[in-house]
Amino acid sequence: MINLDHIRNFCIIAHIDHGKSTLADRLLELTKTITLRESRDQVLDVMDLERERGITIKAHPVRMNYQSKDGKVYILNLMDTPGHVDFSYEVSRSLSACEGAILLVDAAQGVEAQTVSNIHLALEQGLEIIPVINKIDLPSADVDRVIRQLDAIIGVFPEEVIRVSAKTGEGVSNVIDAVIEKIPPPQSQGEGKIQALIFDSLFDTYKGVIVYTRVIEGTIRAGLKILMMATNQIFEVIEVGHFKLKLTPTESLGPGEVGYVVANIKSAQDIRVGDTITDAKHPALVPLPGFKHISPMVFCGLYPISVEDYGLLKNAIQKLSLNDSSFTFESEDSVALGYGFRCGFLGLLHMEVIQQRLEREFGVDLIATSPSVIYKIRKTNGEELSLDNPVKFPSFQEIEYVEEPVIEATIIAPVDFIGAVMQLGVDYRGVCSKTESLDQTRVMMTFEFPLGEILTEFFDRLKSVTRGYGSLDYEHKGYQISDVARLDVLINGEVIDAFSLIVHQTKGEAKCRQLAKKLKDVIPKQLFQVAIQTALNNRVVARETIGALKKDVTAKCYGGDITRKRKLWEKQKEGKKKMKAFGKIQIPQKAFLDVLKAD
Repeated sequence: MINLDHIRNFCIIAHIDHGKSTLADRLLELTKTITLRESRDQVLDVMDLERERGITIKAHPVRMNYQSKDGKVYILNLMDTPGHVDFSYEVSRSLSACEGAILLVDAAQGVEAQTVSNIHLALEQGLEIIPVINKIDLPSADVDRVIRQLDAIIGVFPEEVIRVSAKTGEGVSNVIDAVIEKIPPPQSQGEGKIQALIFDSLFDTYKGVIVYTRVIEGTIRAGLKILMMATNQIFEVIEVGHFKLKLTPTESLGPGEVGYVVANIKSAQDIRVGDTITDAKHPALVPLPGFKHISPMVFCGLYPISVEDYGLLKNAIQKLSLNDSSFTFESEDSVALGYGFRCGFLGLLHMEVIQQRLEREFGVDLIATSPSVIYKIRKTNGEELSLDNPVKFPSFQEIEYVEEPVIEATIIAPVDFIGAVMQLGVDYRGVCSKTESLDQTRVMMTFEFPLGEILTEFFDRLKSVTRGYGSLDYEHKGYQISDVARLDVLINGEVIDAFSLIVHQTKGEAKCRQLAKKLKDVIPKQLFQVAIQTALNNRVVARETIGALKKDVTAKCYGGDITRKRKLWEKQKEGKKKMKAFGKIQIPQKAFLDVLKAD
């Protein structure tokens, strides 16, 4: 049994691009977990997408052994966590597997919106926080300013803050010493029943679902029958082990240890992040706190560009969902786009990552419909619905009221751009509830926004109006009644369901005109006239007409009576009228891509 006093479980929390992965690299090198030959940038980020974008998408725990100055050998379990708000539930569960956190802040950029969000998550879990300022070697570093910002948020003494350069390795040994000295060791009640927290999972082709767990009480070893307390599923443990850079099998996992469990689990749906593992024969009386079902917040339709690729897309989505239990999908079909899937995501970044993984890892070319959120609808007959697909919205005569999801957004920006950010908030139906000064140069503003408003280009516009210095973080606050309408696109009187949207009444007419003009530009001319109409709650608001392709039917007439030409023109006119009545317009895939990208 490992001495609990020699175990430290901790994580690194930081805003994107503040050097979390680089600091982890230095810790691995300093503890000799990796050799210089094995070393590379972002060791714990294994996906190409993570390395390209410089963000952590999937958690990668690692176990390090370190001999301190007094000669004792300590086991340091680092839980590397995603930093983006879309993955905040997984982050909070990972934090609950730790006793402490390294709070990493960029010496040049200072405190950002996600820094504040992560601090609150850590404080809620009661973690010991070690403030660390990174990138002190930069010419633009302003350590004193960052210390003042940290003091305003969590209250720190300047001598408590560790100054490091993760790039050069300066000061990193002080971080490890602080982890050993300040972070408390895990506590055990002794002979309690087995309780282990699931903080992540991974699907392996050969081993099935690999569960990432932190043991609170008891010992887990091969042969033990375990019970998942949230799903009531029973499995037999085949293998347990630790996280070195690779999964390393061991005899058992005891109290305070972090490791993995393989139990022949075939489906990721049997595993829930935040669930409690216990002994099936002698189960714990109550699960560990913190489990809740994860509900997707953003939805869109994913369709293959080529109809023949439907089977490939179906196979790819099923495999990807095994690696990501928070990603949901169900089959749907569209008149315009054919067969595809309605997919649910935790947020916009999550949606973007899933789309790119499907295209890169499985080679599927996709069309994604406009993202939407879940609306709660109360009909006049008392029935209540929750819908995310605009196509399924009932007629507005049947609706008593509609509720839309609301978020609380934290925006940190330089003081010079307060006016621009306020105006941006008004443009997106936001209400500013609070303004706080972090220091003389930066301000933190709290807004309430409808989630549907910020789905598309809000973040890009925020970066634009603040010249790249603005940062955004948000959390969901509930629902509010809203005056929304369904926008439909009709081509020659036929509704094209792929273009349907839910928009707010105040922006509906402008959106109708914009969409009609865009479609006129991207739909090619036909042999007959094409009418493009956009309607708001079945009321046509805008119309554009694409003229017919013209053929000179009188080219063969050289002179002669004008009645001969008129006869040919009348015949052509009748033909076009007949063609318009029976002809079907083929909208090219490029038109869908152009319109949905523009949206």
